[in-house]
Amino acid sequence: MVSKNQIKTITGLQQKKYRKEHKMFFAEGIKVVGELLSSSLELEHLFTTEDVFKNVPSGKVTHISADELKKISALTTPQTCLALFSIPDEKPVPASGLIVALDDVRDPGNLGTIIRLCDWFGISHLVCSVQCVDVYNPKVVQATMGSLTRVNVVYTDLAEYLSQTSLPVFGTFMDGKNIYKEILPESGIIVMGNEANGISAEIEKLSTQRIAIPRFGDLQQTESLNVATAAAIILSEFRRNA
Repeated sequence: MVSKNQIKTITGLQQKKYRKEHKMFFAEGIKVVGELLSSSLELEHLFTTEDVFKNVPSGKVTHISADELKKISALTTPQTCLALFSIPDEKPVPASGLIVALDDVRDPGNLGTIIRLCDWFGISHLVCSVQCVDVYNPKVVQATMGSLTRVNVVYTDLAEYLSQTSLPVFGTFMDGKNIYKEILPESGIIVMGNEANGISAEIEKLSTQRIAIPRFGDLQQTESLNVATAAAIILSEFRRNA
């Protein structure tokens, strides 16, 4: 059984200020929870309608009904289980290798998808401006499908970070150089911008190279690509000759 206090705490974690206060976040569904349980993340508690995970200590498991799960779930259709995890400390970002940086990306689905892309393309570090959506937002956690455990996501003053790096900074712009014709290095920082406004003027000044995905349509009228879609194409190009 889940108590009223537990319901209040868990539903409160849908808001960033309470996640920060409790230093906890939650994940839902067998796939995502299973991935997080097999990682180094610390489980606080598991609420489940089925006896799915055999290796979780009994003291950290509460078996609940489907109706109780609905009361704590952030999903329209709850998925068997919900688990609380401690938010880990951020890890330092190395000054080498390929790194992705996000300038004010606000959509949870986009951030979650970009984290999955980083995982797919072997990029271990994602640097976010402080204005980006919180990585522990339930919608972001859900969209990562477990890749959150394999990508170090750090929030920082992006302008300060880029001004101090010795790596080339690849800003993504509509008027940049054709990425398909560029010789791309194995190390560098790829900056993706806000969904509506792209890369800010401050970050644009810190970009050492401007790259773009060319349009091939006859009318050339498509305004822009979704930021996660663009990230997939760009990361694929950077890794193509790896």
